[in-house]
Amino acid sequence: MAEEKGRVFSGARPTGRQHLGNYLGAIKNYVALQEEYQCVYSIVDIHALTTIETTKDLELNTQEMALDWLAAGMDPKQSIIFVQSHVLEVMELHTILSMVTPLGKLTALPTFKEKVRDNPDNVNYGLVGYPVLMSADILLYKADKVPVGTDQIPHLEFAREIVRSFNYRYQTDILVEPHPKVTQIPKVLGLDGERKMSKSLNNHIELAATPEETEKRVMQMVTDPQRIRLSDPGDPDICNVFTLQKIFSSPEEISQINQDCRKAEIGCVDCKRKLVVNLNKHLEPFRARRADLEKDLDYVKDILLDGGKRARVIASETMEQVRDAIGFYGTRE
Repeated sequence: MAEEKGRVFSGARPTGRQHLGNYLGAIKNYVALQEEYQCVYSIVDIHALTTIETTKDLELNTQEMALDWLAAGMDPKQSIIFVQSHVLEVMELHTILSMVTPLGKLTALPTFKEKVRDNPDNVNYGLVGYPVLMSADILLYKADKVPVGTDQIPHLEFAREIVRSFNYRYQTDILVEPHPKVTQIPKVLGLDGERKMSKSLNNHIELAATPEETEKRVMQMVTDPQRIRLSDPGDPDICNVFTLQKIFSSPEEISQINQDCRKAEIGCVDCKRKLVVNLNKHLEPFRARRADLEKDLDYVKDILLDGGKRARVIASETMEQVRDAIGFYGTRE
């Protein structure tokens, strides 16, 4: 008998078109995990409500993210791909889990303090309970693995603590403690070479940008700040352009650029032009698939709706077990 696959869950807020940082930090890994695990991937639109004040772009941003996910290789035949709000059981589990979560624990989390700094005028109840909803996302599907970087492991430990609290209080073992699937997430800097690539900082390169738009963005990238003149030797180790060269260029080109830069035998403009060629070549199949998907948005919608139906099968079974463990009236024989 074939060994049963473990289950992975991960979700991302609908931020619209995805950029290189999203791809290298998450999407590329989502695609790879499909071969080894049963994957459940959610566009977490309810989470988005904690920090946005208008939902006028929410539907479009969800659609754009779905297009990028599918074009990048996330396969609805291998994975469950859906929208969080299509499975309302997550709200029920969130409410129940909030009953076993100390308020002080939530307000002490570094992520909460960070979000308060970012949204000082919108510190709502949902923002405080964000980690509980995030835990409900994972626990509802009984995911035993969650792909995270090492810096995110403490966030997952919070979900594990909720599992222990719930199972202890109701003398059950129905909720499963998720374990980290540690991934090597490269730190992708933006065009400024200083801060993380981000749409809000406008220092990003969209996956769905045209070749011409991509070229324009790459040519704006900051390189080795100590290299003032063409004749100055460069240091590829501190050059953000070279960081992307190491991902999108061939080993031979990487080696040659590394040598030539240190000897001042290649200028930053020529280095960027090489990156433009290789980056556009890498993204060409993605852009072609995305263009095909854009021609049939009903098909994309059907994928998400079907994913929601499949996710609800798992979610409804989990919630039946949760209600039974608590002892709500009529849930036990």
